[in-house]
Amino acid sequence: MKKNGSREERAASVTHAEYEILNHLVSEIDLSRLQSRMCDDDVSRDRFTKAGGNVLGLIENMMGRRRHKLPKHHPDYKEKVA
Repeated sequence: MKKNGSREERAASVTHAEYEILNHLVSEIDLSRLQSRMCDDDVSRDRFTKAGGNVLGLIENMMGRRRHKLPKHHPDYKEKVA
């Protein structure tokens, strides 16, 4: 099976694909242009920062709930704790 760096290119399951999509959103999406459009003062900048943190928390939670379903050889795989 071909490898892309340390990650396999093939989606081993829907859950695996979901995890990789969420990971890509967190690591690759730059919100600075959106922030510059939406924030013109300290109050709106604070709201945007808090909202970004909330959304990041949601995404990280979604990723965490998928880690035990990743392929066992995936670097982020974690065994489910009962």
